[in-house]
Amino acid sequence: MGRGRVELKRIENKINRQVTFAKRRNGLLKKAYELSVLCDAEVALIIFSSRGKLYEFCSTSSMMATLEKYQQCSYASLDSMQSTNDTQNNYHEYVRLKARVELLQKSQRNLLGEDLGSLNSKELEQLEHQLDASLKQIRSKKTQSMLDQLADLQQKEQMLAETNKQLRSKLEENAARIPLGLSWGNNNGGQTMQPNRQTDQGFFQPLGLNSSSPQFGYNPNMGANHEANAAATAHNINGFIPGWML
Repeated sequence: MGRGRVELKRIENKINRQVTFAKRRNGLLKKAYELSVLCDAEVALIIFSSRGKLYEFCSTSSMMATLEKYQQCSYASLDSMQSTNDTQNNYHEYVRLKARVELLQKSQRNLLGEDLGSLNSKELEQLEHQLDASLKQIRSKKTQSMLDQLADLQQKEQMLAETNKQLRSKLEENAARIPLGLSWGNNNGGQTMQPNRQTDQGFFQPLGLNSSSPQFGYNPNMGANHEANAAATAHNINGFIPGWML
């Protein structure tokens, strides 16, 4: 009578579980050894019991060399799978972005009034509303820009007026400091500077002969010099300023 099929599930009896583990472990280690000898295969087997005890078998002299070879092969396959997944993701992203660009280009052409044949009445109405909203925003921005420029010009105008006021005040102060009591007068509708009569009389006196001074003889040029001095004095009194006073 043959042995029935064993149901694969956890053995609840602790003793039976321990006995079964020892038997199966030894059989597995034996099969690994046979496989490495019969097939000339590099076999590494690692077993941890439920208590954490380690059982291992390696067909080569170094378990670490076998594990490193396993890691290299495993990571290479993982990198290959990762690269394949990245390529697929990049392709899907490319397709999505391409469709998005085509949609934006079509929308731009519609806003420019092109390729409108494929649009129905509802889509055309939405496009019209969109254009109206865009136009309102553009006009609002234009108005705000003009108001900002006007405010800047008004500020510059105020600054220039203040500067003009300061310059006018300085000019009036400089005009008030003119020496020698010069006054302004009108001469045939124009403004000319005329010296003060009293000041001229104080500075310019006609030359004459002093009766108390002695005369040592008659000088024939005395009369001519006296007439020249008198003419110069009269000329200065008539409103001209001598050159040495300028």
